[in-house]
Amino acid sequence: MIEPLRLRFDVNCSPTEAFTLWTTRTALWWPASHTLSGTRGTAIIFEPGANGRIYERSPSGYEKDWGAVLHWEPPNRLVYTWYIFSDPEDATEVEVNFRANPDGATTVAIEHRGWDAFDDGAHRRDQNQIGWQGLVAPYTRACNSS
Repeated sequence: MIEPLRLRFDVNCSPTEAFTLWTTRTALWWPASHTLSGTRGTAIIFEPGANGRIYERSPSGYEKDWGAVLHWEPPNRLVYTWYIFSDPEDATEVEVNFRANPDGATTVAIEHRGWDAFDDGAHRRDQNQIGWQGLVAPYTRACNSS
């Protein structure tokens, strides 16, 4: 079994702010280098609710699906399929939990799973580990400045 990727970090905002920043203000922190178009100003859209699309829309109108929402439980939990740089049949699953801390901060816990479905699952997991590291810092900065 290939272990899921697990990341845990704290941000200086409430769970509601952290969830909102993740799902509706994503373009504020998501780097253009982590989009398919690679274009600054690309919108990242999470359609609220189960079965909502996750996709990018470039300033020129180019759209590409990245995944689909499985569970939408603001402000505590979000689960979605993820296939940003592959086909929908190659989707993995991402779960993000937002938990309030007594000090007013929020712990964000990410579990990215489903690597066993692929012959090269360990390689895909390693590549996604690198990708997530490039997202945590800008997300944390955005939360800390909200």
